[in-house]
Amino acid sequence: MKRNVFIPALEEQQRIELETLRNTDELSFHGLLDIPTLIEPTSLRFNQVLAKARQELNELKQFTGSVDAIIAHWDFPTSVLVPILCREYDIPAPSLESVLKCEHKYWSRLEQQKVIPEMVPAFCSVDPFADNPLEQVTLDYPFWLKPVKAFSSQLGFKIENEEQFHAAIEETRDKIRHFGEPFNEALEHADLPPEIHHADGNTCIAEQIISGTQGAPEGTMYRGEFNVHGVFDQPKDEGEEMWGRLEYPSSMPERIQRQMIDASRRFLEHIGYDNGCFNAEFMWDEEQDQLWLVEFNTRISQSHSEMFIMVDGMSNHEVAIDIALGQRPSMANRQGPYAVAAKCLIPHERKDGIVRRVPSLKELDALRDRFPGTKVRLSVESGMRLSELPNQDSYSYHIGTIYLGADTHEQIKEHYHACLEALHFEFDPVADERPPMDGDNSPSVNLSA
Repeated sequence: MKRNVFIPALEEQQRIELETLRNTDELSFHGLLDIPTLIEPTSLRFNQVLAKARQELNELKQFTGSVDAIIAHWDFPTSVLVPILCREYDIPAPSLESVLKCEHKYWSRLEQQKVIPEMVPAFCSVDPFADNPLEQVTLDYPFWLKPVKAFSSQLGFKIENEEQFHAAIEETRDKIRHFGEPFNEALEHADLPPEIHHADGNTCIAEQIISGTQGAPEGTMYRGEFNVHGVFDQPKDEGEEMWGRLEYPSSMPERIQRQMIDASRRFLEHIGYDNGCFNAEFMWDEEQDQLWLVEFNTRISQSHSEMFIMVDGMSNHEVAIDIALGQRPSMANRQGPYAVAAKCLIPHERKDGIVRRVPSLKELDALRDRFPGTKVRLSVESGMRLSELPNQDSYSYHIGTIYLGADTHEQIKEHYHACLEALHFEFDPVADERPPMDGDNSPSVNLSA
């Protein structure tokens, strides 16, 4: 009898990636809830979503006969929803408290400071609804200001002076509750320390600005055993702030990769995170030889999946399913067709417009003929307005994604630039565009979603 694996907000692309796994003939994959409910909600109530998931699982169980695994591949609310459901179905998963110690940015910094303080940038909590929030800031200008729980880089502000701070607080007060209130509902399901009772989902964190090359180990914790199955990096090309790509395997120095891996192990063991997947984001300041920790995500990264297939011949979904089924996780290694793979953004300057033209199927086919294995996924279509794209940062619009495979990291860079030149978009201006406020830019281009 097949074992039933439930994946919240299961996409067709994920189904395709799941076909690369071992023993897929022994598994039956089922979606749980949908994209509008979990990824693109106009309004979100965590407890309502939890109740809906319980009801849907109960109804599906009547047909499938069992719930053998539930896998989280998305950020909040899915990341918090799944450990609660797994606890109720006795499925291996991290504890809710250990997940929240990664999800809540301020709580996570407090825990990181206890075990890897040398990698934690200066930070403090800020209540945006206080009479004078600026009094709570203990950092010098410039610094980042962002909610303790948000999606992508939304409400992330670079603050360079008092005027920018007050403008950011005004916008934060207006929008923070979109994720803050449902996050508060999720926090009610866990035992919280006193300092987090006073820093709920409608709180912000101010952080020291850090810079450098981003690195990202991805791995697992299973019955206390720590393992990393891949390390990625995000090279920075001079003068190309808008353009971003994530490459696998990492070309960062081996000693820096070892430091990232060791810090990940120490932190996860410290918070008691077990029976789950993770990916961690670091920043290496090469000039100062300083490694900074950015954040931990309590899941595999879907952004990594296509690159694992290109290089290793198998999606990283494999380890997530192994753990949920109570099996020791394992991944194939270097069995794919390429030595190096990359996920590359198709950027557009932060200027609103109406999409008039996107690359044709014929043009995309020609690009694949030119660079075999290339996949282009467009996020826009003719007639769309850029400002209506969901989950964009404040620095540029991301209008698509390119996946590339090559023999070297240098080839990846060359092919990426060639693809951008070949992909022809056209936009019409809009009359009512509102310019972004000063300092309203993203702390980084996040490619590890």
